[in-house]
Amino acid sequence: MNRSILVLGVTLAALAAPAQADITHKIQSSVSLSVDGAGSVATRIPSSMAVSGNNVTLDTAPVLGTLTSGTALGYTPGAYSITTAGDAFSYSESYTEGDDVPAVLSTTVTSGVVPSLPVFGSTTTTSGGVKGDLAGTLATDGALTITSGGAGTTAIGQVIQELTIK
Repeated sequence: MNRSILVLGVTLAALAAPAQADITHKIQSSVSLSVDGAGSVATRIPSSMAVSGNNVTLDTAPVLGTLTSGTALGYTPGAYSITTAGDAFSYSESYTEGDDVPAVLSTTVTSGVVPSLPVFGSTTTTSGGVKGDLAGTLATDGALTITSGGAGTTAIGQVIQELTIK
């Protein structure tokens, strides 16, 4: 009988002991709002000329003129003749007029808009976003609200819940 009371006492003590567990609960909420900025990148291109050919003799060399602001560079093509009459020949001549030196070397952005674009041989321009009604809120009860904006806007809302039991 003592033995069964001892077993019963140990069993009850084990059942009555508190559970040993660590519980962690994390909640993270965030809202990210962005409006794209306007920008422009312009690169002046140089004047260039190229001549190539087979079975062709140069009689008069092509000439690039002098660049003066506000005027075209000017180009005088070359004069060529066929070296061996009756044989096959090829000839290619190209010319690219370079950009003039502008009075203003910058682009301004006013209220997200580029009012005037530079006129260069290589220009990349992006328009800015329009805020419009773009908005985002996080309430104390965890509610997340996002309102879309105009073109060029981004709104991201996120809620992360993490439960760890050790």
